[in-house]
Amino acid sequence: MGATGTLAGKVAVVTGGGRGIGAAIAGGLAAAGARVCVAARSMAEIETTAAAIGTDALALPVDVTDAASVAALYQGVVARAGGIDILFVNAGVSLDQAKVEASDPALFERTIAVNLTGAYHCARLAIPHMRARGGGRMVIIGSGMGHNSLNGHAAYSCSKAAVWMLVRILANELRGDGISVNELVPGPVRTAMTAGTLDSGGVIGSPVEWVKQPEDVVPLAVMLAGYPGTGPTGQSFSLMRRTV
Repeated sequence: MGATGTLAGKVAVVTGGGRGIGAAIAGGLAAAGARVCVAARSMAEIETTAAAIGTDALALPVDVTDAASVAALYQGVVARAGGIDILFVNAGVSLDQAKVEASDPALFERTIAVNLTGAYHCARLAIPHMRARGGGRMVIIGSGMGHNSLNGHAAYSCSKAAVWMLVRILANELRGDGISVNELVPGPVRTAMTAGTLDSGGVIGSPVEWVKQPEDVVPLAVMLAGYPGTGPTGQSFSLMRRTV
């Protein structure tokens, strides 16, 4: 019996899918009927996530900072699943929490490379595959720090601010192709990356905020992946209590 659900017959790729938000989204898309490829640098993590999803899930390695690696990922997905309909660009890092004056240029550059250049590679190289399917859904994971400044997070905030602009540019460029491009802002989520940050007393861990588990992001992610018709595009959808 074939898969059933709102995303039945769709093929989805989730970068940074080995743990945290990415793993939760991958599981949610699969539960909605999609065949999911979980992609990240750690084979052990993505294999564990794929095994938890089920036998139809794919686990393929990728380094989003390397265009050739991203191209190879997509070629593997197309060869094994037939195409790409849905892309969640979730891979991201936050490597330097220092103020600009005290920041490490190497960590700044690495953060930009993963969060912004990685998103660029993933989106750009997915376009022809989605166009071949007659359309698609791209969702790039953003951040409230890409909309509001926060001291000590310059690299991460700058990368996510640029990603939000990339979303809007892609949405405009792809309107005629049936490909929607939106930003999903999870707000504070308890993951390995946010360990030690949420309870620091700063804006992220503010008592007025909704501090979530990765699974709390899934309903919005599935909605954006399966919105009927053309759906919204060039929009930022936020799970934060504060206005982004």
